[in-house]
Amino acid sequence: MKKRVGILISGRGSNMRALVEAAKAPDYPAEIALILSNRPDAAGLDYARTEGIPAAVVDHKPFRKDREGFERTMQAALESHGVEIVALAGFMRLVTPWFVEQWHDRLINIHPALLPSFKGLDTHQRAIDAGVKLHGATVHLVRAEMDEGPILMQGAVPVLPDDSEETLAARVLAVEHRIYPQALALLCSDAVTVEGLRAKTPVADQPPLIA
Repeated sequence: MKKRVGILISGRGSNMRALVEAAKAPDYPAEIALILSNRPDAAGLDYARTEGIPAAVVDHKPFRKDREGFERTMQAALESHGVEIVALAGFMRLVTPWFVEQWHDRLINIHPALLPSFKGLDTHQRAIDAGVKLHGATVHLVRAEMDEGPILMQGAVPVLPDDSEETLAARVLAVEHRIYPQALALLCSDAVTVEGLRAKTPVADQPPLIA
């Protein structure tokens, strides 16, 4: 039986679209049960509705001084749609340890860098400034600390001598769209075993995808 997935977004949701498109395949082990945004004007909501996927908004602004209230409202929306796994796709809010614990080993994120390098923001310019030769993206299980958690899959791209932040970001984004659906499929197929800081999957110990 397919796992019911909820996707959290804040903007256009390009990775959300990649997951939605992948889930259209008959043999894909997940169905997208809900697209949830913290911003009423998120462009990804319109896309979800055109695809016939339930879309909801929990605006964070009324909860500025009540993060728990914000997350409990999100939790209620996810539970009301029978969500079993949550995927963060450009969700620009830090989740609390409480929310992470509700979805322990069922909450995944994609980060535009090869973790544990370049946690946080502005990853592409930082990679260029550091002079690294490879950059990329990481899909990982979420833990309470930002950009921490067992790694499910990584994809790498070369950093070219004439790269700008924009050209490198575009190359990495193409990789994100490839590996996020693959990693979600592994999790939804019960092919992931977590042992401490490591997530063991059929591809976990292989070199990262080089695009």
